Amino acid sequence: DLAMRVGIAVGTAFRRGSHRHRVVIGKDTRLSGYMLENALVAGFTAAGVDAFVLGPIPTPAVAMLTRSLRCDIGVMISASHNPYQDNGIKLFGPDGYKLSDEIESQIEDMVDKDIASQLAKSEAIGRAKRIDGVHDRYIEFAKRTLPRDVTLNGLRVAIDCANGAAYKVAPAVLWELGAEVVAIGTDPNGTNINLNCGSMHPEALVAKVHEVRADIGIALDGDADRVIIVDEKGNIVDGDQLMALIGETWANDGLLRGQGIVATIMSNLGLERFMSERGMTLARTSVGDRYVVEHMRKNDFNVGGEQSGHIVLSDFGTTGDGLVAA
Repeated sequence: DLAMRVGIAVGTAFRRGSHRHRVVIGKDTRLSGYMLENALVAGFTAAGVDAFVLGPIPTPAVAMLTRSLRCDIGVMISASHNPYQDNGIKLFGPDGYKLSDEIESQIEDMVDKDIASQLAKSEAIGRAKRIDGVHDRYIEFAKRTLPRDVTLNGLRVAIDCANGAAYKVAPAVLWELGAEVVAIGTDPNGTNINLNCGSMHPEALVAKVHEVRADIGIALDGDADRVIIVDEKGNIVDGDQLMALIGETWANDGLLRGQGIVATIMSNLGLERFMSERGMTLARTSVGDRYVVEHMRKNDFNVGGEQSGHIVLSDFGTTGDGLVAA
């Protein structure tokens, strides 16, 4: 009921003018995703919005496809790194960025009101369509974030997809870039998402890196917007270390904007010292990748993130993208 009401409220809030309005709806691999997907489609179409249903796909792919398909809104059904019993609804505006607190609170107010008056007239009800080929679009998008002459030939990469949204696309991207890929966490059954695997439980990946003597291990979470790296010796590398590495490398290559990076108050003091020793700044925000992105946009930074592994590289995307960061 709540998901349907959210669909009606969001559909109403983003209706402007007389043109056909569109929403893209993606999800991770949780069992409840089937139910919530149908409820959201019912809500959006009742509000007169056409729904494009994507199926299981990473959160950053929903943000990218919202822009690519010229949609008015993007929705991801996911509870990210939480167990399968939980689920949630993430909303993206037409520019692919998460909605502001202000707009979200307006939508929450609308959800609680009687929304029958907002429903579309019979002839204006929206249509629903399942979109094929979205995986291929995201695979191409992810590959294009690297220069054309860069390949992963000769690298053995272990990847843990957390039995989540990236279980198909992430191994495909690495393989198409030339890596020898050893994938685990690619058998979702609706209840095993994030279960003893993925970025929340990198022990499984550490064991796999040792077992197959991988050059690097990549652990994603259930909706693939965060990443933890395991090096060739089995050491776990967190988001702070990844931001430091990217920040320093990009600064040396003249690619870093804002003379530093953006992180949250949870980030380690060591990261701050590392950046200042190299003449760069560390800006801090409240906890949450949305606040990191807001600060990056306002102050023209292009690297930011959280210790938990949300890495935002705004040259390529509008939200945390575990695979692109890796």
